[in-house]
Amino acid sequence: MAYYSDEQLKQMGFRYLGRNVKVSDKASIYNADQIEIGDNSRIDDFCVISGKVRIGNFCHITPMCLVAGGVPGIFFSDFCTLAYGVKVFSQSDDYSGETLTNSLVPRKFKRETFEEVTFGKHVIVGAGSIIFPGVRVAEGCSVGAMTLVNKSTLPWGIYVGNPARRVKERKQDLLALEQKYLEEISNDFI
Repeated sequence: MAYYSDEQLKQMGFRYLGRNVKVSDKASIYNADQIEIGDNSRIDDFCVISGKVRIGNFCHITPMCLVAGGVPGIFFSDFCTLAYGVKVFSQSDDYSGETLTNSLVPRKFKRETFEEVTFGKHVIVGAGSIIFPGVRVAEGCSVGAMTLVNKSTLPWGIYVGNPARRVKERKQDLLALEQKYLEEISNDFI
């Protein structure tokens, strides 16, 4: 996997760009002036990132993900991961047939949903999952592969299925590991 150089990333015109950011040269970035990427975060091959998006520190968006922030935005807290092929939408057409659909039709003929999506700290979303507009994936949640998340979650749960349902509590051991990790890397900079 080849990444853009720091200079190339700066030239793309991101709203904010942290330290040690890696973006694949095979990723598609649209509206870079609306995108913020925190320290030590990475976007891999064949991802599409567009619209208003804020990615925290230590976040990983793995290959083939779609993060369509649109106007309302998609916001990732620190230590979030999207596994292969995850799709996140902050906007959606009305599929009822009462209005026209698609981005080629003027808004006056459509009824769209526009709602921000947020991911709390330490969220991981499994491969092939879909996150709908307006969803808040709470801190510490784990979303299983191929899950459709159409409603917000509660903290520290494991969610699976279509639609997503909470099946188990997620352990919080990783919080102590986070502290050790941050202490270790801060010592590397002294």
